[in-house]
Amino acid sequence: MRKIATFLARNKGFITFLLCMIMFRSAVADWNVVPTGSMQPTIHIGDRILVDRMAYDLRLPLTHISLLHLADPQRGDIVVLDSHAAHERLVKRVIGLPGDQVAMRNNVLFINGLAASYRPTARSGIHDDRLDPAHYEIERYGSMRHAIRLSDAGPGRASNFGPVTVPAGQYLLLGDDRDNSMDSRYFGFFPRNEFLGRSRHVVASLDPADHYLPRADRFGARLD
Repeated sequence: MRKIATFLARNKGFITFLLCMIMFRSAVADWNVVPTGSMQPTIHIGDRILVDRMAYDLRLPLTHISLLHLADPQRGDIVVLDSHAAHERLVKRVIGLPGDQVAMRNNVLFINGLAASYRPTARSGIHDDRLDPAHYEIERYGSMRHAIRLSDAGPGRASNFGPVTVPAGQYLLLGDDRDNSMDSRYFGFFPRNEFLGRSRHVVASLDPADHYLPRADRFGARLD
């Protein structure tokens, strides 16, 4: 016990700093590594995204207990959540709000009976079609506007679903890489209390295909 007390006394400044950092990251802001391509082209594999943990709730540090409700997720938000259904942390985009009726036909999104609009857009950083057998389009519905990735092999089995109605207190989430994302089409609706926060910027990015060298152009990039 004496050794422990001596260690704590000698390192109380560092220990206090460490505890403050843990509290800050669990309740205020954090960063999350994105190891998969399910949100391409918006989020690249290897991006480290900033997570605003106070976007929706003020939570008790190190828990999911909400002390104060601040806001609700909006359509188009990129959210980070601890999913009970998926048994892991997910990064997805909010598509369906509580009460919305959502459907998809050959990767065309319908919300409350109205179809989203689409137009082709340029690739992002990929110049060889063999490395990226896909095409990109801008998906727009109301104020929601973002790029999606669609496989050149054609729509996958999850390119059609619904119509489904989003229950109260839950949300329908999709990945921007529509043919390569495990989302509400597989796990169903996601409860509001699983949301950890919202992301709007990349903190840093390392390219796993290039010896994890930094992607300077991704540092601080805004996520639409």
